[in-house]
Amino acid sequence: MHFAINHISAPKLSVEDFFAMARRLGVRQVEIRNDLPDVVNTTPAADVKAGAAAAGVGILSINALYPFNVWSGDLPERAAALADYAASCGAGALVLCPLNDGTPVAHDDLVAALRHMAPILRDRGLTGLVEPLGFPISSMRTKQQAVAAIDEAGGADVYKLVHDSFHHHLAGETELFPDRTGLVHISGVADPAVAVADMLDAHRGLVDDRDRLGNIPQLRALREAGYDGPVSFEPFAQEVHDLDDPEAALRESIAFVAAAVNRAPAQ
Repeated sequence: MHFAINHISAPKLSVEDFFAMARRLGVRQVEIRNDLPDVVNTTPAADVKAGAAAAGVGILSINALYPFNVWSGDLPERAAALADYAASCGAGALVLCPLNDGTPVAHDDLVAALRHMAPILRDRGLTGLVEPLGFPISSMRTKQQAVAAIDEAGGADVYKLVHDSFHHHLAGETELFPDRTGLVHISGVADPAVAVADMLDAHRGLVDDRDRLGNIPQLRALREAGYDGPVSFEPFAQEVHDLDDPEAALRESIAFVAAAVNRAPAQ
């Protein structure tokens, strides 16, 4: 198991400072974003590539193309532009998130979107990381839905899944797809009062011993099933973003997760 860090873990840091922090933490892969913080629309791709090379980190992915499963309007142009940026900055993949506003999207439309997106990715040597969102209002809640659509679209060569521990828990999904997974996102929910159906991104902090999502059992199960790819920290909670020393908090969470996953579970 090797760790990565999503820039949302420390969104107040410049991209250069973020890369430097990752290396100090012993992390060699990072994820950049086009929302919080918006690196894609504020920093030239060449500068991002040079900064990553100088820090000795690889850019795992860009988060995210949204809503990738509604292939209409300006989405085709945005998809191509984001893929161009990813290729130019040295990223290996694009995260693809589905519509998440309560509007259903038909399976056939999901398949069509994957078919349209595939040549954009193939032409630039990128992987599409399809991320189901487990919220009740999401148009694609489970990995099972995603795998079925990827296979129907003939996209197994270019698409992998994101297993997000938060969304896996929210969706109530139990099946793992380790051989189809290209990235794992982890975050923790510690609030004992919030019901699972009411959990939001704002509840997602760093993983510690108060976690209600079952991150450690999920990671153990994925590893035992053969997953050996990156595990990326992706906390959305404002209290994490406001930390004066995000590096110390990340170091503590990395140490906790590594030790807990390797510790024999209680009998």
